Amino acid sequence: MRALYLVPLLAGLALVFYPLLVYLGLEYWGVKPLALVLIALACARLVANRWLGLPSANTVLLMVVIALIAGVTLATGSVAGLKVYPVVMNALMLGVFAFSLWQPPTMIERFARMREPDLPARAIPYTRKVTMVWCAFFTVNGTIAAATLFASDKVWAIYNGLVAYVLMGLLFAGEYLVRQRIRQ
Repeated sequence: MRALYLVPLLAGLALVFYPLLVYLGLEYWGVKPLALVLIALACARLVANRWLGLPSANTVLLMVVIALIAGVTLATGSVAGLKVYPVVMNALMLGVFAFSLWQPPTMIERFARMREPDLPARAIPYTRKVTMVWCAFFTVNGTIAAATLFASDKVWAIYNGLVAYVLMGLLFAGEYLVRQRIRQ
């Protein structure tokens, strides 16, 4: 039973390191075996989450998307199916963040309230602006991720597995610095 707790952790790590996993998988296994591994990971995560009673609405959607992408790849033998995942994730995140602009509270306000439940009213416009910044980020990042679909596997892996994470980290850090300055 304890080993079952490792499955969501390993699947989560596989998602974080997805570009590296795909790059190395293509290098050493090929397209179809890699697609089978991804389907197996998605199914294992779903089963483990079900048995462990972990919240699963978002996980189910994510694992179904991964299984569909891998299934299309398995059926067609095309690497493009595996490489489209970062584009899909950016589109999903953009959709969630943008929808929260029309149906408040915004995503950033929700995150802020996790840390500070009694968020002052004056902070709400700021969280809205930060949500808009994240929408812009997901739009630009998703567009670049889509452009890398036509690049070499190495360029795709470097952008989606390194550069995109660095840019995201810089956005987090920059927003944190701005927030500290505004609070003062």
